[in-house]
Amino acid sequence: MANPKIAGTSPIRVELEAGKKYAYCTCGESDNQPFCNGAHKGTEFVPKVFIAEETKTVGMCTCKQTANPGFCDGSHKAL
Repeated sequence: MANPKIAGTSPIRVELEAGKKYAYCTCGESDNQPFCNGAHKGTEFVPKVFIAEETKTVGMCTCKQTANPGFCDGSHKAL
């Protein structure tokens, strides 16, 4: 399996809206971090699509090393 590009070394704060669908970039190539813009096409990567369960501000991962895809777990601190 290919390794994703590290798009950043700190999370991006995002206000998620309850019931709204989001597509998190897993390849690291999107110009619209932390969300997918289709840059993964032609690779083995696919976006992590999810629906926000509640309206809240979250830290979304940009290093792409998180154990909880989409959400920062502090993995960037080890880079």
